[in-house]
Amino acid sequence: MRHPAYRVYFVTTALAMMADNIEHVISYWVMFEKFRSPELGGFAVIAHWVPFLLFSFYSGYLADRFDPRRVIQIGMGLFIAVSLAWGTLFITDTLEVWHACVLLVFHGLAGVLWGPASQMLIHDIVGPAHLQSAVRLNATARWLGIFLGPAVGGSLMLALGPSIGILLNALIYLPIVLWLWKAPYGPRFRQEQAPPARAVRGFGDIAGTIRDIAGDRTIVSMVLLAGCASFFIGHGYQAQMPGFAHDLGHSDVGMLYSMLLGANAGGAFIAGIVLESRGLLPANPRTALVLALFWCLAMAGFAVSSVYFLALALLFVAGFLELSFHTMAMTLVQLQAPAHLRGRVIGLYNMSALGLRAFSGITIGVVGGVIGIHWSLALSAMALLATTIGLLAFSARPARLRMRDKG
Repeated sequence: MRHPAYRVYFVTTALAMMADNIEHVISYWVMFEKFRSPELGGFAVIAHWVPFLLFSFYSGYLADRFDPRRVIQIGMGLFIAVSLAWGTLFITDTLEVWHACVLLVFHGLAGVLWGPASQMLIHDIVGPAHLQSAVRLNATARWLGIFLGPAVGGSLMLALGPSIGILLNALIYLPIVLWLWKAPYGPRFRQEQAPPARAVRGFGDIAGTIRDIAGDRTIVSMVLLAGCASFFIGHGYQAQMPGFAHDLGHSDVGMLYSMLLGANAGGAFIAGIVLESRGLLPANPRTALVLALFWCLAMAGFAVSSVYFLALALLFVAGFLELSFHTMAMTLVQLQAPAHLRGRVIGLYNMSALGLRAFSGITIGVVGGVIGIHWSLALSAMALLATTIGLLAFSARPARLRMRDKG
C-alpha cells in the first residue's frame, strides 16, 4: 500500500467489486421475492458463471495482446449497462426468468473481461518484487467490496427501493473507468517488452497451455484446487442465502440475509488485513491445501447449523479461510507462470477458479431443490474435503517433469 498508484487501484477496485455485489444482493433478493425457487437460484449461478468457463482463457489472451486498461474499461461498461437494465425491469415490473438469465450472462462476461486484465495490470503497477503482497491486497480489495456490498445494497433497498438502488449502483463503477483512462501503465509503458502474444485459434491452444504447465506441480495443484472448490461449493450457496436466512428463523429475514453475506465477506477482509500486516502464511501449496480443508469443515458446519449466531461465526471463519487459500493459490500461479504465457495461464486459472462455479449452481442449487439446500451444501463440502486430501497427496509427490520453455 506504499505505492501511490496501487492505492488508487486498490480503492477503485474495491468500489467496483462493491458495485458488483450490490447488484448481486439486490437482484438475488428481487428474484427470491418474485419467484421463490431454489432451482432458479441455481440456474442464476450457472448463467452467471458459464461465461467464465467458456471465455476466461480467451480473456487472458486479450490481456496479453491488448492494453489491459482498455479491456477493464470495456468490462466496466458492461457492468453499468446490466445495472441499468435491471433497474428498468424492476421499475416496469416486467422481470421474467429469461431476463434474469440473460442479464446474469452479460454480468458474467463483464467479470470475465475484468479478471485476467486486472491481474495483468498488477504486474505493471508494482512489478514482480511486490507481487505476492499486491495479489493479496487485490483480493482483499475485492473482498472489501463483497463485505460492503451487502451493507450498502441492503441500505439502498431499504432507503430507496431495489429499482432506484440498482440504478444508482451503476455510478459506482465510474471511478475505476476514469482513473484507468490516463493511468501510466500497460504495454506502452513497459521497460521490457514481452514477445507478441500468438493468436488463440481454438481449444487446441487451451490444451497446449495445459501441456506447457503440466510439469509444474505447484501450478497444476493450485489450478485443480481452485477448480474443485468452485465446482463443489463456489458461490452457489450465496444465491441460496435468502433460503438459509429464512430457515435460521430470525425475526427479520432480510436483515439476517445481509448479516450472513456480511459475515462471510468480513472474515475474508480481516484475513487480508491480518495476513498482509503481519506477513503471515508465506505462499506454498501445502499451506493452501490445508487451509482449504478447514474451509470445507467450516462450510459443512454452516450447512447443518440451526443457530444463527453459530451460522454467522462459521461464515466469518469460512471467509477468512477462503480468502487465505484462494489468494495463496493465485499468487503461486502468477509467480510460477512464464512471462510469455502469463496471461494465458491466468486465464486458465480463472477458467477453473471462476468458470467451474457454474456447476455449483447444480451441486447446491438444483440438487438443493431435490434434497434441501442444507444437505446439498453439506454433501458438497464433504466431497471437496475428500478431493483436497487427494490433492495434498498429489502435491507432495516429486515432480517428474519440468515446464517446457517455449520462450
